[in-house]
Amino acid sequence: MAHTRREFLQTSLSLGVLSMLGLPSAFAQSIDNLVIAYNTGVPQWDPTTGASGVNPKLQPIYLTVFDRYIQQKPDLSFAPGLLTEWGFSEDKTKIHMTVREGVKWHDGSDFGPEDVVFSLERAADPKSGNPGQFVWGKFGNYKIDGNKITGDVLEYEPTVFKWMAFLTGYVLPKAYFEKVGPEGFEKAPIGTGPYKIDNYERGAYVRLVANKDYWQGKPAYDVVTIKFVPDAASRVAEVESGNSHVTLEIPYEEYDRLKAKPGLAGEAFPVADVGMIFLNDIGPMEDKNVRLAAHHAIDKQLIIDRLLRGYGVPLSTLEAPEYDAFDPNLKFEYNPEKAKELLAASGYSTKNPVRFKIQTTRGYKPKDYEMIQAIVGMWRRVGIEAEIEIYEIAKHFELRAADQLAPAAFYNWGNAIGDPTTSTGHAMFGPSPHSVWDTDDLDAKIAPLWGEKDEEKRIQGWKDVSAYIMEQGYVIPLLQYVMPVIHSDKVVVPPAATGDITPAMMRPA
Repeated sequence: MAHTRREFLQTSLSLGVLSMLGLPSAFAQSIDNLVIAYNTGVPQWDPTTGASGVNPKLQPIYLTVFDRYIQQKPDLSFAPGLLTEWGFSEDKTKIHMTVREGVKWHDGSDFGPEDVVFSLERAADPKSGNPGQFVWGKFGNYKIDGNKITGDVLEYEPTVFKWMAFLTGYVLPKAYFEKVGPEGFEKAPIGTGPYKIDNYERGAYVRLVANKDYWQGKPAYDVVTIKFVPDAASRVAEVESGNSHVTLEIPYEEYDRLKAKPGLAGEAFPVADVGMIFLNDIGPMEDKNVRLAAHHAIDKQLIIDRLLRGYGVPLSTLEAPEYDAFDPNLKFEYNPEKAKELLAASGYSTKNPVRFKIQTTRGYKPKDYEMIQAIVGMWRRVGIEAEIEIYEIAKHFELRAADQLAPAAFYNWGNAIGDPTTSTGHAMFGPSPHSVWDTDDLDAKIAPLWGEKDEEKRIQGWKDVSAYIMEQGYVIPLLQYVMPVIHSDKVVVPPAATGDITPAMMRPA
């Protein structure tokens, strides 16, 4: 049965309507249908193409239906997935992979090495729309021998196996996809993951049923309903009213309040997620003084203490403490007087402010809009007048891909694999589809690092790049996020530094 988005998301549902929909209250005696209120919806069901493939917040939903080549554990370590072994040849000219046997697609057909090769070759094809094509396109000429696959290294890419556990690194069914085509797959997607899609209403919800033949064992809940609730206040109402059993990414004051309520529990833990302000190399941001002044004027610790109730870690670069290229010696100071001096050198002051637009989501991340309001207030005190434009996260991806972001745009950058290429690299390298800063000086420093075979030299190179970006003011890192999760005390929700809180992780208390 299909229901309208308004009906489905209404937080004042009566128990009678809940019963009709099969959505039990979080305070019921037992949970047969686990209901989760996520902060984003699924715009498409192919997890390997378009903006969806680079949206970190969609990954928990995709991981519910699909599997990646390689798995990543909640602590950011890697483990066998649909591949059981992988690696480079000693001379780095070949890659080899061993494919897991005995896995079934949701339609009952056998998974095999042909699916892996199909998915890798499709990802490498520029026509596929895979935003990670710049990684996948560096390998090819695959050969299958039983459950073994070998391929040629066309251009060395040290992080390819990390990418197989990240974002677009999903395996799709060759025979089924070729039979139904992209449109048919969108209407009836199948994967090898722990849950199968039972019902889906765009912008409202997806209902999932357990994959009893899942290669890692049947998940704890037979039925899971994921509601798409982008508004933070609505997510709070969902879990407080009992219409959802689990929600996340809510304001921290609400987290503190709700976790103390009978029937509810909560966890808050650091995740591989960085709050940042993209700077686009247009208009006022072409002035180094303006860029550095905008950064010096922001009191990050005050924002964390006042708005996020202490839940967060201030950052000076796009590398969080858990990342491979984090350098504790790189620190950017809060110094509003320095900001005023820099602006004055370019002819600006509180009486003659520099003006530009800053874009932000509202409710996508805890206190995202409020943080930008606070930052705009800090800017105003030094001679910067910024106009706030609110947009949905999908619009951010659309504008970023077209290099049409405003001079400043707030975003959270997820880097679950902790490699500098997937934090500083893809966020700041001009040719990257994820970057809006595009200047030759920075590209020249980053370009040689992509294929660096000496790992120690590679990581040091990225530390040097982070230092240069900080000195030039090419981006404004703000903080590492702490993820708040509120849930029924009848559900166990383990923490995950990846930020991928999936239904398959959850179990009855």
